[in-house]
Amino acid sequence: MSNRPPLSKQSTARSRGAAGEAQALVFLQHQGLLLIEKNYACRWGEIDLILRERLTLVFVEVRQRSSQHFGGAAASVTPAKQGRLWRTAQHYLQAYASPPACRFDLLAIDGQDIQWLKNILSL
Repeated sequence: MSNRPPLSKQSTARSRGAAGEAQALVFLQHQGLLLIEKNYACRWGEIDLILRERLTLVFVEVRQRSSQHFGGAAASVTPAKQGRLWRTAQHYLQAYASPPACRFDLLAIDGQDIQWLKNILSL
């Protein structure tokens, strides 16, 4: 019997989220993308993964659900979340004198199914 306190729902969700992001990163690296940064955060929000595909900077939101009930992972990216992604990416790009071409992708993980949706928002 363990003396550790039970995990809270928040820490369990955080560990599942980290596992989903790790799975997404491996998937995208196998597709040829190169990792630039993980969990970039500013006051506007957080971007899970920032990668490079050739000359394009790719901002990736990772969403994970145990199943596709209630619309699945892809349906969980609300307009409010899209706005936070947009503002966070703008903050990140301020470090560039001349920003590269960019796009926003979604990696939706529903159970064992992975769906890579490219260019979900336009700059």
